[in-house]
Amino acid sequence: MPDLEDGQSAEVKGSGSAPYTLKNVGGVYSCSCPAWRNQSAGIERRTCKHLKAYRGEEVELARVLGAGVSPRKPEAPGDPSAPKKENEGPPVLLAERWEGDVQLQGWWMSEKLDGVRAYWDGKAFISRLGNRYLAPDWFLEGLPDIPLDGELWIGRKSFQRTTSIVRRQDKPDLWREVKFLVFDAPAIKEPFEHRVEACRDLLSSRSPKFAAWHPHEPCQGVDHLKAELERVNGLGGEGLMLRKPGSLYQVGRSSTLLKVKTFHDAEATVLEHLGGAGRHEGRLGALLVQLPDGTRFNVGTGFSDAERASPPAVGSVITFRYQELSDGGVPRFPSFVGLRAEAAAPASLEPGGKAEPRPSAPPPPRPSVAPAAAASSDARRHFEFADDGSSKFWEVELKGNEQIVRFGRLGSGGQTKVKTFSDAAAAAQDTAKLVAEKTKKGYVEK
Repeated sequence: MPDLEDGQSAEVKGSGSAPYTLKNVGGVYSCSCPAWRNQSAGIERRTCKHLKAYRGEEVELARVLGAGVSPRKPEAPGDPSAPKKENEGPPVLLAERWEGDVQLQGWWMSEKLDGVRAYWDGKAFISRLGNRYLAPDWFLEGLPDIPLDGELWIGRKSFQRTTSIVRRQDKPDLWREVKFLVFDAPAIKEPFEHRVEACRDLLSSRSPKFAAWHPHEPCQGVDHLKAELERVNGLGGEGLMLRKPGSLYQVGRSSTLLKVKTFHDAEATVLEHLGGAGRHEGRLGALLVQLPDGTRFNVGTGFSDAERASPPAVGSVITFRYQELSDGGVPRFPSFVGLRAEAAAPASLEPGGKAEPRPSAPPPPRPSVAPAAAASSDARRHFEFADDGSSKFWEVELKGNEQIVRFGRLGSGGQTKVKTFSDAAAAAQDTAKLVAEKTKKGYVEK
């Protein structure tokens, strides 16, 4: 049977006049047909009749089954040394965010790694959701048979590269770029300092080629913290982690582990008020804003109740805080800071987080839509989906040949995607297709 090499694609005949495209990207096989796109499973666990026909049914099913079944949500916090149930997320410790309310002198400080969290259960690497990372056998040599908590990491600013390698199903030689940096031993029921010593001794005696202990140092106070954070940021790092001295390994989110990250400030123009849901029903849920380069996104956090009741006016300029830019130039985790008093155009958002003036004026104000009437526009349609496990919304808006889609969890600002077509008719045709797909999945128009 034919197969696709990494990066290759092929066209196959579909049920209609247009062919479907098969692709292999990093060991993840995809098809452009609706049957593949509409599956709720992760992309590495999807298949369809076109992939089975092209690659062979046995080969394709072996690939999908090798990727694991849908993970289950971990149970309540328990004993990290207890056996892990099949397909269950591992019993890991999760960090709280440091809000400046804890004196960190004496805490153990380390760099927050921008990699892939991995739990070594003594036999295999497990993701937080319970999926296996299929590392080559030579990568595992020397690792002990006790659980270790750590990060699969290549280097700073290499998150997407790391992800593309460790999620592959073919155990490529590219794993030689990856290191498993260990920062805890969950099954050792001793204070952190004893776990550190045990981990160091264990790794030193076994000398695994691709694993090492992630260094920690005592924090000497806020000034030391700020200096180290500035140093890490200057190197392109993500932030810092702080571990409470003498703390035990607790499963679930705990204040004994704190994360400290730097956010950037920038400015954007308010385009529209998006209605809230749940606790925010009848008032602002999020602001649709735009950067000078045309990038649009929602800002849905950081508002007080008073600001949600009387949000910044359409056409005004707000300051927001964000963590970093995605590859597409969209700010990640934007949070409202305040209204900018000046009437000048907003500054541009640069990848380094610096704001520089742009001569272009902000886009013309769009009519404000009151939260309660957000779905009444003829050009915008709002759909909602709810079951025992999720409550989501999906919106689509047409503006000439431009299609604007917003989606996310009810009560959140969600995400925004903008797509431009050759003409208005093509945009309307694609929108009708999307609406049909959503209603077939159970979304109800509001």
